[in-house]
Amino acid sequence: MDAARALGRTLAGRGIELVYGGAKVGTMGAVADAALDAGGRVLGVIPHALVELEVAHEGLSELHEVANMHERKALMLELSDGVITLPGGYGSLDELFEALAWLQLGIHSMPVGLLNVRGYYDNLLAHLDHARVEGFLAPDHHGLLLADADAARLLDRMDEFRV
Repeated sequence: MDAARALGRTLAGRGIELVYGGAKVGTMGAVADAALDAGGRVLGVIPHALVELEVAHEGLSELHEVANMHERKALMLELSDGVITLPGGYGSLDELFEALAWLQLGIHSMPVGLLNVRGYYDNLLAHLDHARVEGFLAPDHHGLLLADADAARLLDRMDEFRV
């Protein structure tokens, strides 16, 4: 949670608008709260079903309600200039790999970053290295994912990213 809040403050401090899933809970809620507290602008994109479950963040600069998770991911990518994935579970991995697959296919050209807090994603990164060695991930596609343990350094690397 500390890393999530630090990311939110860093984004706001750099004048980077946060586009995220629109919930008030979890690490993404912490990123949003920290960005807002630091004077940043935050846009949420949330499916109607999650609004009904009362997890929507009510203090955002802007909240887009969509029909389903597919629309959520598509709109978040459309509104974004880059993607950062924090430690998380299936949903985080789903969004990460969809963004990477779309980058690989040329659907977008924005940087995709992984905030590897305390080595959380070390095993995933090792698996991606293994996939490259085994020939399932082309060497030029292997470098599409930018990973770093430090939010500021990751943002710097994302700023320099070119396809």
